[in-house]
Amino acid sequence: MKILHCKEYGPVDNLVWEEIDSPALQDNEVLIDIKAAALNFPDFLIVQGLYQFKPDLPFAPGNEGAGIVRKTGKNVTRFKEGDRVYFMATHGAFAEQICINELGVFPIPDEISFQLAASYQMAYGTSYHALIQRGKLSENDEVLILGASGGVGLAAVDIAKAKGARVIAGVSTDEKAKICQDYGADEVIVYGTGPKDKEEARAFSTELKSKSIKNGYDIIYDPIGDCYAEPAFRAIGWKGKYLVVGFAAGQIPKLPINLTLLKGAAVVGVFWGAFTGREFEVNQKNITDINEMLATGKIKPLISKEVPMENAVEAIKLIGSRGVVGKVVLVN
Repeated sequence: MKILHCKEYGPVDNLVWEEIDSPALQDNEVLIDIKAAALNFPDFLIVQGLYQFKPDLPFAPGNEGAGIVRKTGKNVTRFKEGDRVYFMATHGAFAEQICINELGVFPIPDEISFQLAASYQMAYGTSYHALIQRGKLSENDEVLILGASGGVGLAAVDIAKAKGARVIAGVSTDEKAKICQDYGADEVIVYGTGPKDKEEARAFSTELKSKSIKNGYDIIYDPIGDCYAEPAFRAIGWKGKYLVVGFAAGQIPKLPINLTLLKGAAVVGVFWGAFTGREFEVNQKNITDINEMLATGKIKPLISKEVPMENAVEAIKLIGSRGVVGKVVLVN
């Protein structure tokens, strides 16, 4: 089979699309012929050794994908050869095949394509956990979503609107603003390249707060960090929750801790990967609700581009430069 191999941590250009032996099937695993795999921002980080964990070398990036079961281990009870499935993995999806424990594999309804099945689990799973478990979202809440046109950001817009909240989307360009408007955002703020000094940061915070009808947000969803974090936090409402999802804009920000006191607010970490392992049953309920919302049309994941798997390097570089809207899907 062919695989996008990371043989040493470093620049994305070092990845190699090459032929290796098919993986060995263990008793509790299924061997899947991968038809589609979704690109996520951690794929850009993990190959450089910048993510929360480092897989043993060599490895393929890629957390989520979909395909057809080729073989099953002798202890597998949930699947058979020929089943259409999607899967979640720590890595390994950017390849032609993967072996994975059956607990990380799920059936695909006939009406859902491989591309769609591969595209939404991580983004929507992350955003659902962030908003529901960590943010305690209600229909009365007002939510500010930064990086709102990216994979997890647009998923957050979609879920928050499906749950009845008022949503303000923050994006960097007019093109991205149009997409968020199409997804139901009540207001959109275009912040360009972000504030560069204290005066611009103050103006940015004032603009964010001006879009709130409650004089401050109940929830702020932040997957980008960097220079956007402190101005956004200053626009939070009383007892608001600031959800720390990631740092796609580059730098890990520092917040003046006194702001939490003045606002009676909470800074809340969101680590969906750890949550799925620690709270397996809760995550299964999340997946069920997400799939029901998808089936009934309450949410609509956006696939902005499909790229051949062998061209994954350019796609990974694109997401690293924040040039991706919605989800990019790699196809075999």
